[in-house]
Amino acid sequence: MTLLRIATYNIHKGVQGLGPQRRLEIHNLGHAVEQLDADIVCLQEVRKVHRREAEYFARWPELPQADFLAPEGYEAVYRTNAYTKHGEHGNAMLSRWPVVAHQHEDMSDHRFEQRGLLHCEVMVQGRPIHVVVVHLGLIRASRVRQLAQLQRFISREVPENVPVVVAGDFNEWGPLVRRAMGSVGLVALEKARLATFPSRLPLLQLDHIYVRGLLPVGMSVPQGRIWWRMSDHLPLIAEFQLPPA
Repeated sequence: MTLLRIATYNIHKGVQGLGPQRRLEIHNLGHAVEQLDADIVCLQEVRKVHRREAEYFARWPELPQADFLAPEGYEAVYRTNAYTKHGEHGNAMLSRWPVVAHQHEDMSDHRFEQRGLLHCEVMVQGRPIHVVVVHLGLIRASRVRQLAQLQRFISREVPENVPVVVAGDFNEWGPLVRRAMGSVGLVALEKARLATFPSRLPLLQLDHIYVRGLLPVGMSVPQGRIWWRMSDHLPLIAEFQLPPA
């Protein structure tokens, strides 16, 4: 069986801190993503462009963050969720395997939060795997509606006999996500409750990886000062086996 290593990581737009104390972490995040050694990396809060920060930081990358973070040999796919005064940001997926299709769906529930999902089709050893990257809202009622939209999207866009991964920042730590994903046949490691937020003193698991058609093997969250300095979230890493065709 083929072993797939999948990670999800909210990178907080590559910057930590506030005001004049804020610091650029995108270069450290580039090393971190490479160290994850994942076949597929799902990223949230990824900036395509931000004109004010590009003027403030002398070492602001010329490339969009998704392309900058992609290790050598990886393909980067990015789609915008939110447009702001100075730029735009959204979800991204970095893949060691070829990406044959991708699309975006708006999941904004109200005018104060712009949210979306990124859907990619990846070919792993000639077999298609669907990957959905999500970043849900801060208000629980919004998350309930967004999860219902996600259920409809999976039922509509992903064939039942094709493996699918749904990963991202769900902003939810209770049973709501498990029930919603379970209703469309997706599961996670039930015994793995790994806190990812806040990174300095992790108390809640806001980040999740759910799958259908893959066999869960293990899940982990890296710890240590180097990780909590880079983002307010810790990355979540999971390994799965792809059953024989």
